[in-house]
Amino acid sequence: MAVSDNTARIGADVGGTFTDVILQRADGSATVRKLLSTPPNYDAAVVEAAAGLAGGAAVGAVVHGTTVATNAVLEHRGARTALVTTAGFRDVLELRRLRIPRMYEPFWRKPEPLVPRRLRFEIGERMAADGTVLRPLDEGEARDVAAALRAADIESVAVCLLHSYLYPGHEERLGAILRAELPGVAVSLSSEILREQREYERSATTVVNAYVRPLMDRYVGAIRGGLDAAGIDAPLTIMQSSGGVMTADDARVRPVLALESGPAAGVVAALAMARRLGFSNAITFDMGGTTAKASLIEHGAVARGREYEVGGSLSAGSRLMRGSGELLRIPTIDIAEVGAGGGSVAWLDPAGGLQVGPRSAGAAPGPACYGRGGEEPTVTDANVFLGYIPEGPLADGQITVSRELAEQSLERIANPLGLSTSEVADGVHAIANARMTRALRSVSSEKGRDPREFALIAYGGAGPVHAVGLAEELGCRTVLVPALAGLFSSLGLLYARPEFHEVRTCHLDARAVEPEEIDAVFEELSQRISGVELVRSAELRYGGQTWEIEVGVDDPADMRSVITAFEDEHERLYGIRGEDGSPIEIRALRLAALGASHAVDRLSIDDAFAPRSDTRDTVLGALPVRTRASIGEAAEAGPMLIDEYDTTVVVRPGWTARRDAATETLVLEQA
Repeated sequence: MAVSDNTARIGADVGGTFTDVILQRADGSATVRKLLSTPPNYDAAVVEAAAGLAGGAAVGAVVHGTTVATNAVLEHRGARTALVTTAGFRDVLELRRLRIPRMYEPFWRKPEPLVPRRLRFEIGERMAADGTVLRPLDEGEARDVAAALRAADIESVAVCLLHSYLYPGHEERLGAILRAELPGVAVSLSSEILREQREYERSATTVVNAYVRPLMDRYVGAIRGGLDAAGIDAPLTIMQSSGGVMTADDARVRPVLALESGPAAGVVAALAMARRLGFSNAITFDMGGTTAKASLIEHGAVARGREYEVGGSLSAGSRLMRGSGELLRIPTIDIAEVGAGGGSVAWLDPAGGLQVGPRSAGAAPGPACYGRGGEEPTVTDANVFLGYIPEGPLADGQITVSRELAEQSLERIANPLGLSTSEVADGVHAIANARMTRALRSVSSEKGRDPREFALIAYGGAGPVHAVGLAEELGCRTVLVPALAGLFSSLGLLYARPEFHEVRTCHLDARAVEPEEIDAVFEELSQRISGVELVRSAELRYGGQTWEIEVGVDDPADMRSVITAFEDEHERLYGIRGEDGSPIEIRALRLAALGASHAVDRLSIDDAFAPRSDTRDTVLGALPVRTRASIGEAAEAGPMLIDEYDTTVVVRPGWTARRDAATETLVLEQA
């Protein structure tokens, strides 16, 4: 179905604690809802909010971002999954790569694979690297494997055969047999998920896809059914980790592409806002109820990656900090994520030290101050006690924030420590900041970028509370807080464009390759995907290296510029540059096809929010409480609090605040 430019569009972002939904009309006017998520049936809140906002009006599109698949991997709640692979490669998934997140911990152990060894099956086929069939696929043996899978009560199967990224014949035939023999069982082929070299990365990505596929299929189906029942027949699209959207049907088959869909949406919106304000370099900071995310905008473009590890202590695109989670090789916006959100629980370790996260109170029971049965102290409880977050109704009145309940929860750890409640609350806030600084540095200074040269864009329900403190730690002198900061990712969904990716593994000498050879590969890739804009890139490395750096290819006839871009980025990342004339290899050529944008570059909301008092007692003293609308275009000196429907902006001493009239963005600057 085509998307009409004259109808309203709905963006729905589901987080671990809150579900944010926005309906934006063609004239830019918008209505929003923020309500508690409804685990384990997260789709219920999406359908309820979408139906309530639509109210029978025509809706042209529903765009959805979710962390349901991510949470399934983190919590090991996926399907009972098996892996079928070429004989001799059964243990690739367990051997992994030699990556250790903590280099000097001799007792560190690799995480258990999602598929245990008893559910990893081998089949006696073999394809050579040049496509020669060394051993034909035995279809009788394939049916025997299917019988074993049936006996093991498997819900989903991942198939990854050697060299199928270039020669998928055996894999496709095996997949057809398994689908025929195992009706109702999801079958994921690596040649359909990731057509790239490297057995471990291909196996791991296909396994994760299979692991979350049944769950995602049911989830997307439930949303589609709920929307239909509510009379919303608009097409449903799902945000990808790359920042583009895909159809709901594609998401049900390849959910691995949507593992980081919610965080990606926020970065897309931040990029659009930064461009309008004239900031070409920025660090995005999204702090929600469960995690905090950071990403980099440089030279007016988002930082992208091809690998992502989810489930470790730091989910990130950096190869330097991997080994503790599940590795995915998918197109992705480079986002670093840590388990430090508003709902992150504060606790005492066996030595009596104060720790924060990664465990979260989530939506149920939530922070103690919500009055929904939670008793453990969280970052939100600390912020409420410190006076940064006001008491009273929150999230469409579903919860009421209580400072008294926050204080009681903090006393649970203050008393054993022999500290005052205020000292503990301040400590929880500071430790949360320290954990989040790790994510911010992983996308900036750890990649050769000086954060002092970047503005910090803060959003998410808790992001503006912590933003200025984090900026001071990083040395950033400007903080940008967009309108609807607490629902910013849902707005970002409406900026996303359809996006498709294709790749061709190759082995070319970058210094000697003929432009016609590169053109031929891109022409082949363009036959598989189409869009209004095509983006070409190549993965290069010095001869003898193991990993590549991706750079854009504007003109295949100008390979000198491509090589220079590679060497410049290599020097920035690793501090060294190859000698003149060093051999450089092209290991893959990529093509991204982008569809048309339906974003409305205007936003107007009914800002009827009024603070409950003119001042509020905080750890910084009694501070004036303002609204966004009351802040003018001229800079006003802090400290102050700016209360909003969905968040609070804390302007610390030594900072000023002004409002950009065109975008309604708050611009905080260090005096």
